[in-house]
Amino acid sequence: MSDLSADAEVLSPEAIRLGLTAAGKRDAIVQCGQALVEIGAVTHEYIESMCERENGVSTFVGRGVSIPHGTESARQYVRRTALAVLQFPAGVDWAGDPVSVCVAIAADGDKHVGLMSMLAQLLLDERRAEELCTADDPQVVLDLLRGDSGRGADEPRPIAPNRPTAPTMRRPTSVRARLGYPPAPRGSSATLRK
Repeated sequence: MSDLSADAEVLSPEAIRLGLTAAGKRDAIVQCGQALVEIGAVTHEYIESMCERENGVSTFVGRGVSIPHGTESARQYVRRTALAVLQFPAGVDWAGDPVSVCVAIAADGDKHVGLMSMLAQLLLDERRAEELCTADDPQVVLDLLRGDSGRGADEPRPIAPNRPTAPTMRRPTSVRARLGYPPAPRGSSATLRK
């Protein structure tokens, strides 16, 4: 399915950190980078490149998950391809979107493309994405990301009871926007429904 199935070194239990808190988005990214440094995947310089990447393009991918990673020029700081999974049960405000899990990526070459594809597949399954955000056991996270939960397809996965979840930040169900044609009278706007 992914590089995770073939190489257990890409994601090891030491790189999974659950039940953390962060003062904000930058703090969460720095913690992600520090985790990658501690497992020997990157040098310390990679952390700042992760922050630079976030300043240019948001790494929020939906369902409470962000994938912080470095810029193209930061590949020189990558020692080996690896993931680190950091969970923030109380949520981190990611420019208006609540993030409960950061999956930090360090990739040499183009291996990040396969890793991002694997993460996208996981996030398509709402139940699995929720389980990733609420897991209280690193093995559950490993199983989810490796795709080998050991359960049948219809067998429900347990979700940790009584775990706080990220605060709900709802997006508006309508957007007020001024349309260019036909010209709207001054001071009026049209409502577009999603």
